[in-house]
Order: sequence, then structure tokens, then C-alpha cells
Amino acid sequence: MKEYNIEILKQAAHGLLFDMSEEQYQTLMSEFDIVVAQMKIIGENKELDKAEQMVFPFEVSTSVMREDVPCEPLPREEAIRNANSKIGGQIKLPKVVL
Repeated sequence: MKEYNIEILKQAAHGLLFDMSEEQYQTLMSEFDIVVAQMKIIGENKELDKAEQMVFPFEVSTSVMREDVPCEPLPREEAIRNANSKIGGQIKLPKVVL
């Protein structure tokens, strides 16, 4: 497994466009130690290769989708009626990418 340290965690956070305080990085580092220890325990299990891969952890009780029924869309004004901020007949959203 790759070695990791606080600088690598900071680079990863920067790559994901966020940053944390030094205390938060220390907490993340200690939690990372736990995850790595758990992965090591799982990796030591010799029976692991015999396990069936799990795509979804729950039994799905229905596999039938409802029929798609075409209908008239809402008028624009009714669709945006409850929006706090509107501009040019559209909903104005805050910028999410810097």
C-alpha cells in the first residue's frame, strides 16, 4: 500500500477543491490509520477470493418499473413560482465551482 502523510492528504484535498484546518487533518490522519488497519485485516483473509462479489447489499423486491405516461409539463411560471431567486424566466443558482 502507498505511504501516506498529512502532506499527501492536503494535496488530495486541494485536488478536490477544499481545505481543512490542521486539527481536521490530524483527525483525518488518525481515522486513515484505522481504515488502513481494517483493510490489512481484510486482505489477510485467505477465504476472501471465494466470496461472491456484492453489487448491491439489499434484496430488491421489485424489478418492474412503472409505465411512463406522457403528460403536459408545468407552465414555466408555475414551475419556478417558489424559487427564491429568478432571472430571465429561469431559477438563479449560486456558483458551485470556483
